[in-house]
Amino acid sequence: MSDPTSHTESRSDEAPAKGAWLALKKVWSRLSDWFVIQPPAIRIGVIALAGLITASAGYSLVVWHKQMQLTQEVSQMAGQSGDDRLWSLNENLPVVFGSGSLLGFLERHPVDRITVIYRPLLWNVSERFVLVESEGRQHAYYPSDLETQIFSDRAVTAAWAGQLVFVPREELGASSLAMVERLDQRFAGARPHSEKEGWKAGVSGVLSGALTLGLLGFLFFQLRGQHKSLKFIESNQVQGNLNDLVGMDDIKSEVAQIKDQYQRRAEYAEYGIHKPFNVMFSGPAGTGKTKLASYLAKELNLPILFHSAVNLETGYVGGGANTLSRIVSMAQRRRRCIVFLDEAQDLFMQRGGHRKFDDDTQNMLLAVLDGVRTKTDTEIIWIVASNFNSEQMQMDEAMLRRFQMKVDFRLPNLEERGAIIGHYLAQRAAKLTGDIDLRHLAEITEGRSPADLETIVNQAGIRAVQAGALIGTDTLMQAAERVMVGNVNASATKERDRDRRIIAVHEWGHFLVDLEYERKRCGDNWEQILAEMKTLKISLKASPRHNALGFVFHKQGSNLLKTKADIEHDVRMLLGGMANEELFFGEDGTTNGAHNDITRVTKLLHHAVGEMGMYRKTRLNFGALAGEGGGRAVDEETRSIMEDQSERLYGETKTLLARLRPLTEHLAGKLMDAGDMSLKDALTEIRRFEAACHSFNSRVGLAPTV
Repeated sequence: MSDPTSHTESRSDEAPAKGAWLALKKVWSRLSDWFVIQPPAIRIGVIALAGLITASAGYSLVVWHKQMQLTQEVSQMAGQSGDDRLWSLNENLPVVFGSGSLLGFLERHPVDRITVIYRPLLWNVSERFVLVESEGRQHAYYPSDLETQIFSDRAVTAAWAGQLVFVPREELGASSLAMVERLDQRFAGARPHSEKEGWKAGVSGVLSGALTLGLLGFLFFQLRGQHKSLKFIESNQVQGNLNDLVGMDDIKSEVAQIKDQYQRRAEYAEYGIHKPFNVMFSGPAGTGKTKLASYLAKELNLPILFHSAVNLETGYVGGGANTLSRIVSMAQRRRRCIVFLDEAQDLFMQRGGHRKFDDDTQNMLLAVLDGVRTKTDTEIIWIVASNFNSEQMQMDEAMLRRFQMKVDFRLPNLEERGAIIGHYLAQRAAKLTGDIDLRHLAEITEGRSPADLETIVNQAGIRAVQAGALIGTDTLMQAAERVMVGNVNASATKERDRDRRIIAVHEWGHFLVDLEYERKRCGDNWEQILAEMKTLKISLKASPRHNALGFVFHKQGSNLLKTKADIEHDVRMLLGGMANEELFFGEDGTTNGAHNDITRVTKLLHHAVGEMGMYRKTRLNFGALAGEGGGRAVDEETRSIMEDQSERLYGETKTLLARLRPLTEHLAGKLMDAGDMSLKDALTEIRRFEAACHSFNSRVGLAPTV
């Protein structure tokens, strides 16, 4: 039987090797991506530098190899000498310079002793003198490389082999060392070639190392910069899958069609579908365009490159086009991949503007997305995402024709919002209370994207951690207010009673106009009013996001179409704040706090009169002329109608609020004491006020209460 321990050890040994191989492949892939996007000058420079490193390293290795051979020869020569003669030098005999060659002298003269004085140079180089004792003298020689090699070969069988003695130069005495130094001067111009050029090997090695470190450092900084801008992400690095996208089944079915067409492109080609895979994602921000692209890459097992089209606009002619060229080069090297360009709404605008670099970038993208390309290019899926609204902005027709498929993203409906919130809460199931009202939260988040809903749940988790409690309905409502309204500041108006009173009167003007409308619509059904009224909270706290000293937190309506009556109600509600200020403080007491309200009223009335043709005999959209060079100027007739309708609606609003002045006075005091009031608290306070004033209905004409 096999030993399971051995199998475990073998797998553990293979894991590091596999990890190292994958890491090496990843580095090589990134290096290749970087290389293909570089201009020719940098490519040639890198290749030349790599060649210089190789040449210098090769030269150093050759020289070092020769020097090692010499060292081995010296070691072999040392092995031939007798132990009794090591580390000795006869200083009694005179020293003369040898004539002729060393080997010739040894053959012609009797030899008493051969002393080799050596010293290591650099790493493997050896500097050596040879002193031959013969006939009462020491004959000094400095053999060449070739002579040293022949000398070492003959030392094995020559008669004088037993006379060899090796003396390290460092072991010499003072007098012997002085004699060797004189020999150095004598042989200064006759050193062997290998020893003369020993320093060249060292310099070549240092140069090779310095160039290698320089090249590695250059590539490191280049790849680190590329990591931040242009980098392919492998499919196994993508977190999550299509099942994580809750709801929006219609959009996921479009993605399934892209997947099927790519996987069966040969079959589609039989039906004449040869266009490249150019896909346009459009829709509001936060609806999951980026996630869906990454999940598609995971489904198709393709690498994906994310790049923001905003970074293509460098402000220089050709800057964006060059970046696109680099992206194309990287994609072509991979052949099968996905390129995702996000925030590309500017690329869909019509060309011919005053910014030349914008047109260059668009022209380059048109060429990239063109259908007349090679088979290699058709393996690349281009996904261009934007928040482009084709109803409000004109798209470049040439750009529009380049896309084989267009996927329109939308905001989730009520059911989908509840499912999305439930999906994110399920990830924190152990930290939830058991009485969470998801439907109410889904209702008040009308018009919010999935990213907003995720932020609300995350904010609720943060608040729960800080409070040391579980996530409940109140926590989620507070988080929704934080995300939708922004941070609020109570101290901005806390110490200013005059401003707080003006703000309270102003905000109650908006609320009471809306309340009267809802009471008539719901027949004084307070439970229905509580469920359907848009207002959720009234606060005297300052909201920096809206530049307001107070705010009304309300949910968006679910009606996609607005009637003429709906528009008039919106105008009355917006004018309610200023109308209440005038009722309480006079015309001179109105403030600039209604600036945002007046701006919105102007736009609503212009939409109704100038664009929808309301309040006039003909139904003409004069606003459409603005896109044809007609400008945004309002004609006299439209201006006159807008002013008349604004005056009428403002008068009706003042009349309504004048009847509710006692109630406004009461509610303003309560709001100043509390700082903020929820819809439920406000309705409860109103019903208490009406119940306490039995003759209130007959005196002010308020609708009878139930």
